[in-house]
Amino acid sequence: MTIQFTLPVILDGGMGRELQRIGAPFQQPQWSAQALIEAPHYISQVHRNFIKAGAEIITTNTYALVPFHLGQQGFNEQGTELIKLAARLARECANDNSGVLVAGCLPPVLGSYRPDLFSVEHAKPLLEIQIKNQQDDVDIWLAETISSISEAVMIKDRTRITDKPTWIAFTVKDEISSESMLRSGELVYDAVSHIAGQHVSAILFNCSCVERMEGALIAAKQALLDLGMTDTVQLGVYANNFPPIGDQHQANINNGISRIRDDISQDKYTEFAACWLNAGASIVGGCCGVSPQHINKLAKLKNP
Repeated sequence: MTIQFTLPVILDGGMGRELQRIGAPFQQPQWSAQALIEAPHYISQVHRNFIKAGAEIITTNTYALVPFHLGQQGFNEQGTELIKLAARLARECANDNSGVLVAGCLPPVLGSYRPDLFSVEHAKPLLEIQIKNQQDDVDIWLAETISSISEAVMIKDRTRITDKPTWIAFTVKDEISSESMLRSGELVYDAVSHIAGQHVSAILFNCSCVERMEGALIAAKQALLDLGMTDTVQLGVYANNFPPIGDQHQANINNGISRIRDDISQDKYTEFAACWLNAGASIVGGCCGVSPQHINKLAKLKNP
């Protein structure tokens, strides 16, 4: 499938905090899954809010539909049907708005920001459930907040047998360092070199601080140049609006909801996005704490 948009392509923003803002059920450890379970109409409302703001691609609300957030029993009892529901709600909203595509979120199934928790043996069955129950309703796969090369390789290998392009979004360390690194400590350059190409048609960076994204893009662009893939693989960014996240962050604990930064206004986020575009990105959007108002500002960056 060829995606034809005027550039840059505009993604949506953070589902969880927008649910919280509009009064939907929202707490840890369920995160954005709680509204899907108790009041799914709020999920559709968030999708519509982002589309109205200018998002051209909306992402299924499947990020928290894993045992890490639902618990093993909750996932066993409800996971499959909730994944199907999340995909269907996104598809319905896209169908109501011409030109909008649906990205099927493939989350870090064993936990966010924690490459130390990852194993192919335990992750692969959960990934299979995500893919099987979304594939009829999505246009592309968007693997989000991927912390290691091994996790990205697993996803690439599995999505290869579908008929949909795959976008891999890596999360990078928020700490300042001389070279941009994934949360696993592996270099961004190496990650892109391993993953780009074939059906992986875009490499993105998400759920890290805005200040760390330009360095990740520079390393990724160099990798694509060395691979000869700058014309076939897109780059993108959708940062979070959180303070720095450390190596042992627990993203599913009660009262563990990160605060929104007060120094990244809508205008400031758009200034960062303009820098990302200058550094080689052609896809921009927002992750946690990035609202429809932010996306509306980003949409004004589009070429006429």
